[in-house]
Amino acid sequence: MSAPLVHSTAIIADGARLGSGVRVGPYSIVGARVVLGDNVELVSHVVVEGNTSIGAGTRIFPFASVGHQPQDLKFHGEDSRLEIGENCTIRESVTINPGTEGGGMVTRIGDNCLMMANAHVAHDAIVGNNVVMANYVGIAGHVHVGDNVIFGGTCVIHQFTRIGAHAFIGAQSMVDGDVIPYGMALGNRATLTGLNLVGLKRRKFDREAIHRLRAAYRQIFASEGTLRERVEDAAELFRDDELVQDVVAFIADAKDRPILLPRNGHETE
Repeated sequence: MSAPLVHSTAIIADGARLGSGVRVGPYSIVGARVVLGDNVELVSHVVVEGNTSIGAGTRIFPFASVGHQPQDLKFHGEDSRLEIGENCTIRESVTINPGTEGGGMVTRIGDNCLMMANAHVAHDAIVGNNVVMANYVGIAGHVHVGDNVIFGGTCVIHQFTRIGAHAFIGAQSMVDGDVIPYGMALGNRATLTGLNLVGLKRRKFDREAIHRLRAAYRQIFASEGTLRERVEDAAELFRDDELVQDVVAFIADAKDRPILLPRNGHETE
């Protein structure tokens, strides 16, 4: 166990809890209800407020604003919270807001996430593990992001949208519909442009599983019948395939936003 190292210009409010090995750099501010896990580092000029917990090993860079009041006019001071996982990297001027009464009272960031400079995560967003947000990415309120998603720079995600696991969102995209797991989306307004094949190969997915997923994708986004019918057919034809069933379940769970489709409404590649 090693005592926290706090710079003389930093302000730590009474009640804040600092784990072993925590480092708080110059001119940083830590609020009274903040919990910093072991070996968290606030490099300098970082402000962490509210009912906020930050997991072990996370590093936060200058001018990040973490845990301040949500940018939601319906917020009325409710005791919501923000949870950030372990070993995340939060770069300069990132903003992350806690939850609200209308969205479950919590914003949650998983482990091993990278948020590059000026990214924003709004109230009640749920972000999975190993997510990468490039510069100026904007995640609106109530968005759900699966594990291993990558966002290109300056893209924005509409409120209540879901981004499935292992998806890739291209730079400068405006996404206003749900993106299927393993999918790739691009454009303003974004359309589904195929599968994230590069990501799947880099993560060592089985080659045959990728082939089956491509076949199911072509079936689901073909031109014959309705989307529901095509999804039901794919669910039956690939009933023992985990990746396909992930996509089928994701589409079946659609509620607040439409499923993002290819530009022509179907896919035959």
